[in-house]
Amino acid sequence: MSKIKTARRVSLPPLEAGQVWRMPEMNLQVGMVGKLLVHYKLAKPDAVRIPNSCSGITTVEKYLKKNRAVLVKA
Repeated sequence: MSKIKTARRVSLPPLEAGQVWRMPEMNLQVGMVGKLLVHYKLAKPDAVRIPNSCSGITTVEKYLKKNRAVLVKA
């Protein structure tokens, strides 16, 4: 019998205020984290004005996984 390798799932650390996530073309800076929602800023690294956005925690986590974000600053 051959052994079947299982894929390891890499879990992201929980979202906290002040985190900066780097993606290939964008940075996501977490502002506030509530029970269900996250306030964040999503923009290019050299942007001058960055609008605030608000989304659900699960939505932001899926977005970070999909875009292979790396935690730069905790």
